[in-house]
Amino acid sequence: MEVASLNLFDMATRGGWIMIPLLLLCIIAVYIFVERLIVIRKAAEKDPSFMDKIKDYINEGKIEAALTLCKNTDTPYSRMIEKGITRLGRPMNDVMVAIENVGNIEVGKLERGLSLLATIAGGGPMIGFLGTVTGMIQAFFNMANAGNNVDVTSLADGIYTAMVTTVAGLIVGIVAFFAYNYLTSKVDTVVNNMEARTVEFMDILNEPAN
Repeated sequence: MEVASLNLFDMATRGGWIMIPLLLLCIIAVYIFVERLIVIRKAAEKDPSFMDKIKDYINEGKIEAALTLCKNTDTPYSRMIEKGITRLGRPMNDVMVAIENVGNIEVGKLERGLSLLATIAGGGPMIGFLGTVTGMIQAFFNMANAGNNVDVTSLADGIYTAMVTTVAGLIVGIVAFFAYNYLTSKVDTVVNNMEARTVEFMDILNEPAN
């Protein structure tokens, strides 16, 4: 006697048309995660000697060299420091505001796509549940039309098909949820680094002249 077994592909095809948007959402979620992870990891790269070089250049009056270093470093904190350097000579409050404005822009760049990932995390299970409800309605509709000739196997088959969409929706939602929280924690790490570099830069400007 052949033992029946669950096949992932068969389960996916039995879910009906609702599996198509779930598949698309899964692809989008994976793409956003990989793309953002690459961007955030690049932004998190650190040059331990960066601030020491900036301090030396500023103290020596080599402003152009400091700006060149910032441009060549190509990180969020280097762009913030670059903006601060271009505001040298102005009141400290103006320098700080300029740095913060660039910082907000950089954070916005890092968080691009995360809101969509959060939407997928919440919307995936809902779409899956929608497929389950419509599948159950269809199953009971068929049962009502069958009258006294109800086929239990056919009913169970319909319910099985409907439940597949719930599983698929939960999988998409869980993957997107963990991906969103992981990326958010990585962004927070980069933001903390940006804030630390900003404080270092302002300390350099506030140091008494030798």
